Amino acid sequence: MKTLENVANMGHENILYCHDEATGLKAIVAVHDTTLGPAIGGTRFYNYDNEDEALYDVLRLSKGMTYKNAAAGLKIGGGKAVIIGDPKKIKTPELLKKYGEFVNRLNGSYYTAEDMNIGCDDIDHINSETPYCVGRPAVSGNPSPYTARGVYQGIRAAAKKVFGTDDLKGRTINVCGVGSVGMNLVRMLVEDGAIVTVADVYSPSVEKAVAEYGVQAVEVSTIHKLEADVFAPCAMGAIVSVDNAHEYNCKIIAGAANNVLVDDAAGDKLHELGTLYVPDYIVNAGGIINCSLEISEDGWNKERSEALVDKIYDNVTMVLEVAEEKNIPTYQAADEYAQSIITAAK
Repeated sequence: MKTLENVANMGHENILYCHDEATGLKAIVAVHDTTLGPAIGGTRFYNYDNEDEALYDVLRLSKGMTYKNAAAGLKIGGGKAVIIGDPKKIKTPELLKKYGEFVNRLNGSYYTAEDMNIGCDDIDHINSETPYCVGRPAVSGNPSPYTARGVYQGIRAAAKKVFGTDDLKGRTINVCGVGSVGMNLVRMLVEDGAIVTVADVYSPSVEKAVAEYGVQAVEVSTIHKLEADVFAPCAMGAIVSVDNAHEYNCKIIAGAANNVLVDDAAGDKLHELGTLYVPDYIVNAGGIINCSLEISEDGWNKERSEALVDKIYDNVTMVLEVAEEKNIPTYQAADEYAQSIITAAK
């Protein structure tokens, strides 16, 4: 990968490579844009196949955070970080504290938070070495329920657009990924009377969803092919491509995963097929909305956070209406909206 060329093309401000032999830490922090304020985005702990794959992921995720934060009306910029390795084997308090030291070197241009395989206890370890953390257990805590709440509101808004009602009773919804966010989403959908099917590579999570919520379970490789009103991707992104877009046997794609589209061409293909794609960073912004309140002027409180997260319904509605009026793919409508906010600020 031509690192500097990719960084320049995507508009990043700063890339920090972190390495510590004693703890086994290998991480990359990507600060994409701080026009609207300090960059905020979670840290993902994942066993990437190689460092190029990790860099590709963090560059895309951090740019997505810039657009997500802008579109959500937050006065913060976009950033993201990845720690490379198997968290079940190498994640230790010492590694996380060392990572916190690296975050601290950015002097507040980047605030980190929970993401895949990073929980509240981990944030405590990182926070012991740097004040530049949000989603702290003693303040707003785990952002997953708020991410799920926002996705739930986004699905309702999309259903209103497609079916004429946002009542999800009897709607068939397939959820791929039942970690912390996906499980909360399943709970809300079932409480609403939706007919839910789940899949996850981690079988204990599937077993929990089946036992607690009475949902059906299928294999990860087939869930997107099952006929449904809504497909909700809540695991890894980059799953919809030009080549497989026709396999998604649903009316709506809306979920918590970041960077669902492999590239813009995949979004164009969904538009051509008539599948309504709800742009991921519009619908999954609940977690960052919740966390960002920690450094806002008024501070965090539960009621204010929930009220702001519920506005994702309106944001999704607006993006879908703009896309329809201009006859453009939904991802393009979202990008234009987010970019207009950043350009105006500049």
